[in-house]
Amino acid sequence: MMLCLAVVIGFRDTAMIGNAYGLAVIAVMLVTTLLMFLIISTVWKRNVLWAVLFVLVFGFVESSYFISCLAKVHKGGWLPLVVSLVILSLMAIWNYGTSKKLAFELENKVGLDSLLSLGSNLGIRRVPGICLVYSDVTSGVPPMFSHFVTNFPAFHQILIFVTLQSVMIPKVPPGERFHVARVGPPEFSLFRCIVRYGYKDMRDCHELETQLIENFSGFLKWERHSKEMAIAEPVENNSRPSGRRVSFQLTWEANKEVGELMEAKEAGVSYMMSNISVRASEASSFLKKFAIDIVYDFLRRNSRCPATSLGLPHASLIQVGMVYRV
Repeated sequence: MMLCLAVVIGFRDTAMIGNAYGLAVIAVMLVTTLLMFLIISTVWKRNVLWAVLFVLVFGFVESSYFISCLAKVHKGGWLPLVVSLVILSLMAIWNYGTSKKLAFELENKVGLDSLLSLGSNLGIRRVPGICLVYSDVTSGVPPMFSHFVTNFPAFHQILIFVTLQSVMIPKVPPGERFHVARVGPPEFSLFRCIVRYGYKDMRDCHELETQLIENFSGFLKWERHSKEMAIAEPVENNSRPSGRRVSFQLTWEANKEVGELMEAKEAGVSYMMSNISVRASEASSFLKKFAIDIVYDFLRRNSRCPATSLGLPHASLIQVGMVYRV
């Protein structure tokens, strides 16, 4: 509303407002026609020739209108161009800052061996419960968790590194959503889970927690079953009673781990996320410092918090603050 009033008061001429509006509308139509090429060829799976024909026919008409509207740039048509340039600059800075943040995390991630040796040196204690550590790192240990462990040498009985990935499909089938793996020796109870979401999938914290526990329970049983099948045949060739003892032991260990998982769930589930402040390095140029320290930081502070979008309960949320120098 305020922007509309500002445009009307600033121009004070219906002809100039019409020129600005006309250029904005025809630009949107032209961009839509260009994007229809991707829709026809990739989504509808039609022949590329049909997509090219569509763009040529409609694009010729809309390009003619667009070129004619460019003649009115000095008479009010400059407004949508300036607004689009500002929005494009903000989007480019946001993408640049986010890519620098991810690159810093990938360069400074900690290996599992370093974490385990750090735990033995600091005397890390394990507390009851499950902790879901959210990060964008799909391998290794995210920097914020090693920072947390260094300052507070304790974490939960079962630790799960969770990475949420967005894929270019509407909905991910339930059987393909979770990719679970064990990290490190079994006695440390460290796991990693990559959760894949389509752009139409809803992200619900409570549903995600329930599905995670179910998938990890199935993973533990499958893991023990795979080990049992791997050693059952050689053992049975030597001694059948011995093979039965090994099978019983593996089954007992699987049930024990599943029981520990359920006990940890009853003790409580905590969520750990990073609260990162990205800053340009001292040797950076003035333009980079302006983009990262001022514009990107302003956008980050006014963007929706990931914990809010996931619906994480504040009472169980742990936020680890760090400063990234990029």
